[in-house]
Amino acid sequence: MAQDTGTDGTARGRSRPPSQADVAALAGVSSQTVSRVANNRSNVEPETRDRVLSAMRVLGYQRNSAARALTLGRFHVLGVVTFDVTAQGNARTLAAISRAAQRAGYSLNVVCVEDRTELAVQQAVRQLTEQAVDGLVVIEAQILDRPGFSVNSGVPVVVADGDPEHRFPSVDTDQAAGATAATRHLLDLGHRTVWHLGGPQDSYAARRRATAWHAALKAAGAPVPPLRYGDWTAEDGYRIGRELAARPDVTAVFAANDHLALGLVRALHEAGRRVPEDVSVVGFDDLPEAAYYLPPLTTVRQDFAEVGRQCVARLLDRIDAPGGTDDPPVVVTPALVVRASTAPPPAG
Repeated sequence: MAQDTGTDGTARGRSRPPSQADVAALAGVSSQTVSRVANNRSNVEPETRDRVLSAMRVLGYQRNSAARALTLGRFHVLGVVTFDVTAQGNARTLAAISRAAQRAGYSLNVVCVEDRTELAVQQAVRQLTEQAVDGLVVIEAQILDRPGFSVNSGVPVVVADGDPEHRFPSVDTDQAAGATAATRHLLDLGHRTVWHLGGPQDSYAARRRATAWHAALKAAGAPVPPLRYGDWTAEDGYRIGRELAARPDVTAVFAANDHLALGLVRALHEAGRRVPEDVSVVGFDDLPEAAYYLPPLTTVRQDFAEVGRQCVARLLDRIDAPGGTDDPPVVVTPALVVRASTAPPPAG
């Protein structure tokens, strides 16, 4: 007895996933055109592309990623190594990279490194490359147990905010410019000096902010107070803030991030010292909540979205042209956002 067949020649009652040929037939184009659209090629007319995409949606067509990887020699997956996803700067950079990768048709595999060792970094890189990634982004490479930063990956690598020797293509926020702007703002308000509540000593970003703060004070001929180090948390800002609040000579503090500033403001409040009437406070990052602190926080705004876009763009350039020459680092300039937490020092 003959088996009943559908219009596409397949047996009714037996399902199979739609093919490129099915999409081509429905869209009225060639299979080669469907392949171009599926592989995100640019040499397809917009109207034709829309028709093919519509046919894919109607049929429920899914691209065969494994076959696509064999054809193109890539997997459309990027790997990310990060050192602390609880740090707001790293988390927001990761989110920005994810959005930029998605827009480019790539997905992400992420590994967070807890141990500040070269061995741990190499293990993370090996884990990602074994999962078949086309390239790697390393977010804020920490100062490890050995000098320098090394990655043997076999795939292109871009570093975000953490390769001072520029061994790899990099995208850097100009930490020095941001810290200098924060320090100069407080000095220009008339404060005799500016105290600094720094981030972790094993963070390149924290060190660059502290170095720029120190240089700005020296350039202005202002006294350089002792540097206090924290761990990016409001808890540490509060702990160190209690020490600073007990010193009447502290009238201005630049905190290395907004969470440290938040803890500091609470410590000052509990000590009966008003912000900004008695002590001015500047943060760094411009968290979404910074405008709603009490008082609203003067801070340095980092453009995390631009850092993410530039990281993915540079990495895709490397993937498309592996033998390309090294380009200079991309530097993203932050901006000082003045709110209500800073004012001239108290009279007398």
